[in-house]
Amino acid sequence: MRIITGKYRNMVIHMPKGIRPTQNKVRKAIFDILGDMEGLTFLELFAGTGAVGFEAASRGAKHVTLVEFNKESLRSIKRNILSLKLQNCDLYPMDTQKTIEILRKEKRQFDIIFFDPPYYEGLAKKTLQMLGPCDILAPNGFIVAQHFKKDQLPKEDGELVLIKEAVYGDTVLSFYRKA
Repeated sequence: MRIITGKYRNMVIHMPKGIRPTQNKVRKAIFDILGDMEGLTFLELFAGTGAVGFEAASRGAKHVTLVEFNKESLRSIKRNILSLKLQNCDLYPMDTQKTIEILRKEKRQFDIIFFDPPYYEGLAKKTLQMLGPCDILAPNGFIVAQHFKKDQLPKEDGELVLIKEAVYGDTVLSFYRKA
């Protein structure tokens, strides 16, 4: 797998075995829809390889925060951070729910929050429900949920409102903003 465009274009992203990485066409679609990343803060939950966060950094995000719990994935993410020589990247090696609470307590906010949890476990809806009340999304920010097409996410969840959905085979990208 490689970074698609930007500063790190064509750089190889190392992957652990047994994960389902975000496909190139889906990563491209995410950033085509979101537009310019220049100067934005980006949070990737369930980071896996960190590919989406690294793509954001390559496209000019000023800071990327990655959250991952799996030890094999953490090794790959650390290797990728070193090979890309990323300076503007934090890695939280812990459970997503705990990290969201820590970020809330630290009063951190992100312009873009992306998450792609394991499919078939109901984690997409649960994560969206956690994000709404915790106030880590910047006022004009976006939440992007990548999920299995049979995992229906709500049109609204608290003050979060679905503004766009894009379907790529079995994968759906759901874009949310604050109401």
